[in-house]
Amino acid sequence: MTDAFKYCPPTQPWLDVLYQDKDLIVLNKPSGLLTNPGRGAHLADCLLSRVQQHYPQALLVHRLDMATSGVVVMALRRKAEAALKQQFAKRSVQKRYLALVWGTLAQQQGTVDVPLMADSSSPPRQKVCFEHGKAAITHYSVLQQFSDRTLVELKPITGRSHQLRMHMLSLGHPILGDAFYAHPQALAAAPRLMLHAASLQLHQPYNGTALHFVADSDFVNAKGELIL
Repeated sequence: MTDAFKYCPPTQPWLDVLYQDKDLIVLNKPSGLLTNPGRGAHLADCLLSRVQQHYPQALLVHRLDMATSGVVVMALRRKAEAALKQQFAKRSVQKRYLALVWGTLAQQQGTVDVPLMADSSSPPRQKVCFEHGKAAITHYSVLQQFSDRTLVELKPITGRSHQLRMHMLSLGHPILGDAFYAHPQALAAAPRLMLHAASLQLHQPYNGTALHFVADSDFVNAKGELIL
């Protein structure tokens, strides 16, 4: 975050709870809210701190970028935290994102297999590196085509930082509103990063029951229908 960055997290709704049991709580995070606190008191307000006001024992399991909206799960017990993190580490969690990207994709569906690593010269940006990058895989499919943009469904297999942003960029189709990677036209084409974690499937850490959570956003619903 640069000196020019001003953090103004949304306050309505304060918390959008999708599900809760004794082991976990699932929320729909709005764009513009940090998942966990940043450095400094001015970055203390975040999804985790808001949850901890009601459940002090809440623990972070995974995170979404500040600009990304959608489904986030947190643990309410230590054993649940370990079990949920193990599901993410084993890639047994199924994640589905929706994004509006610039231009027209050449193929209706495909897989991006492009390794990524941190760009040390320009943090927190990432970069493609076939020599030192970590494996990153994303399946994509076109849901709706417009004159200058495309609504796509993204299913990441790995969970690298900025993976979906970088993979769409590598195809020549940056996500609209992406302040890190979009060219000026694509950046100006949307008021926010048009990336939404629409659904998440995992197993209840105590009894193993399959759980499926979905969430709408301010630009697309969980079904993949634009609501702009």
